[in-house]
Amino acid sequence: MNTLEVKNLCTHFFTRAGVVKAVDGVSFSIGRGKVLGLVGESGSGKSVTGFSILGLVDPPGRVVSGEILYKGKNLVGLPEEELRRLRGNRIAMIFQDPMMTLNPVLRVDTQMIETVLAHEKVSREEARQRSRDALGMVGIPSPDERLKSYPHQFSGGMRQRVAIAIALLHRPDLIVADEPTTALDVTIQGQILAEVQKLAQNLGTSLVWITHDLSVVAGLADEIAVMYAGRVVEQGEVNAVLDAPYHPYTHGLIGSVPSRNKRGEPLRQIPGMTPSLLSLAPGCAFKTRCNRADAACDVMPNLDELSPGRFARCVHPHVGAEA
Repeated sequence: MNTLEVKNLCTHFFTRAGVVKAVDGVSFSIGRGKVLGLVGESGSGKSVTGFSILGLVDPPGRVVSGEILYKGKNLVGLPEEELRRLRGNRIAMIFQDPMMTLNPVLRVDTQMIETVLAHEKVSREEARQRSRDALGMVGIPSPDERLKSYPHQFSGGMRQRVAIAIALLHRPDLIVADEPTTALDVTIQGQILAEVQKLAQNLGTSLVWITHDLSVVAGLADEIAVMYAGRVVEQGEVNAVLDAPYHPYTHGLIGSVPSRNKRGEPLRQIPGMTPSLLSLAPGCAFKTRCNRADAACDVMPNLDELSPGRFARCVHPHVGAEA
């Protein structure tokens, strides 16, 4: 059984200006110990997908349809009390901003020990030891001393490592990570990615890793789902997708990575801007920025399996010799 299955998830925001379809019919699944990279530019709906999984979408947003199956149990519509028992215990989230996790007026040891005791009946000393080990796991030096510190006494990168340590405390079955290493320097980023991979391999933890950084996904994920304007436009095994993308948007994303540009040439980029989710034209949302678009793109294409395990939502995909 898959750790997580998301089926036709729709999360909409009901604003005064109209309905924003932030997530519109997203589906994917993750097996035990596997890592799914959820990729897309800002406003593509990837973070809202992550918040939807944990039931953290605040009004005026709500999940309007679809299923989120954790080990076969549908989390959509689950009572808040049941969700709270799962959150932080079996399903954890690492936020982009560590201060969404940390309370600025409490010492780190208080926050970590209370997190352990909220879900498990263990002694305070055992909870402290587990907190200390978690800080060591994410590479924080002198964990005994740092436990006594307040969040403001840490640098931004250190705070993020504390937030990641809190997510690892219960060795959850599923972690949803929303760009957690964006603010970290490359050395620490590599260290944390290595720890996360070890966690997935040794403990069977499944990960949804939300990012816009394709280099992180290339080294970490098993599968990749590329989102654009609230929908998944391409999905498949990570190396297959990055080596020979089918969808023009994925093609553009990979082409705009600076290291793929020849020296002295202008940086390649995708023309135009992400469309407003309030006023999406019918058909493919990418058609206004795509050099392959024609009249056939005025009808929304399905996410079709174009080769074994490879899915793309496109009328004119890059397949065969031209890819």
